[in-house]
Amino acid sequence: MVFVDVGCGEGYFAVPASRRVGPGGRVCAVDINADAIARLEEQAENEGLDNLVLDVNEAENTLFCKGCADIVFFGIDLHDFLDPLTVLKNAKEMLKPDGRVADLDWKDAPMDIGPPPEKRFSVEKARHLIESAGLRIQSVQEAGPYHYLIIAIQHSP
Repeated sequence: MVFVDVGCGEGYFAVPASRRVGPGGRVCAVDINADAIARLEEQAENEGLDNLVLDVNEAENTLFCKGCADIVFFGIDLHDFLDPLTVLKNAKEMLKPDGRVADLDWKDAPMDIGPPPEKRFSVEKARHLIESAGLRIQSVQEAGPYHYLIIAIQHSP
């Protein structure tokens, strides 16, 4: 399995994904923050996780592969990219024909944690962006009190 973590930070999702895919799989992770990638690299080394491919780069300029990813994951960060549509188009290009995009993000509701409300994407806005990138929404669900999860797939030919 190939898991791509776009905007991985220090690896909150990339490290467990690395353990999950095991030695036969691969986790590709990108973040613009070089210090976060360095900390992720150190943790992976300390745990003996050698199936991570790390990159310091803007997500808008990142294509780890074409048609190789089983999952392209956005972990509470789609709202952070300068050009989220380009990032989603890159995700589509990285997907295997039966791959999935997973967007976990903050609900568009007032709360004491997370980014300011004006920065958050409503489910409707995220759906629109994902569909505009040429993906088809498979499911939308709540992911606890603060987040939602959208799963998208390639459009059928």
